[in-house]
Amino acid sequence: MEIDDLMNGFERKMIVQRYSPNSVQNYKSAVRCFLQLAEKKYSHPLEITETDIEKYLFWKIEKHRIGTSYQRLIVASIDKFFLSMFNTQLNIKHLYPRTRNKSLPVYLTTSEMRRLMGNVTNLKHKCIVQLLYGCGLRLNELIHLKLTDIDSKNKIILIRNAKGGKDRVVMLSPLLLESLKHYYQIYHPEEYLIEGQGGGVYSEKSVQNIVKNAASKAGITKKVTPHTLRHSFATHLLENGTDIRYIQELLGHRSVNTTEIYTHITDIAQSKIKSPLDLL
Repeated sequence: MEIDDLMNGFERKMIVQRYSPNSVQNYKSAVRCFLQLAEKKYSHPLEITETDIEKYLFWKIEKHRIGTSYQRLIVASIDKFFLSMFNTQLNIKHLYPRTRNKSLPVYLTTSEMRRLMGNVTNLKHKCIVQLLYGCGLRLNELIHLKLTDIDSKNKIILIRNAKGGKDRVVMLSPLLLESLKHYYQIYHPEEYLIEGQGGGVYSEKSVQNIVKNAASKAGITKKVTPHTLRHSFATHLLENGTDIRYIQELLGHRSVNTTEIYTHITDIAQSKIKSPLDLL
């Protein structure tokens, strides 16, 4: 089984279908891991059975304790691979997790956000944090922002080819605009707004470390990631009375149902419902 050749072909088909670079890498990685085990028994992917796929998932769940999100990725990747490469529709829908875990998003309070931002002294790092929180960006959206996406005249930022292949527009805060102007005068990025030391796309890991270290210095004990700042963006907009439909557009959610998870936080936080303990 020539796995490298298969992966190259799979990658080409996904690129033609306009999958995002992140999705291409995630799908390839999931399929490659599966095929590397399957090739010990089979010489061609079409020899693999749906029972083999089920056993592989069972092994991943039992041994590696994978979560439902990763299980969903594995099934979707394998299904996509066979359909794209061999025009074969597998009957594996029953291998998807039955339900999604509906955990509430972790977010920071406004006080915690002030403390976090107060512990970011590097100008480039400051702009990164302000973009994540001030615009509600996903990590992948942040690192692929280009200079041409910033419309300082109209105070907006264009997010191109976001999750689901959609473009959207977010607000450009005057405070963020001033930070970006100062940053541009010092760093002189050429193509991407936030570039690595040698130019090109900035490292995802570096962004994660910037946020993690700032939270640690601020004494925040919650697990804080770049996505936590996106959750905080949405939660604080709701707390300030912004219509949920606008927040849906700003976040790039396909359905308002996805955005409504933030109301579970703000409804209780702002309600005047008293605990029965206080009524004793």
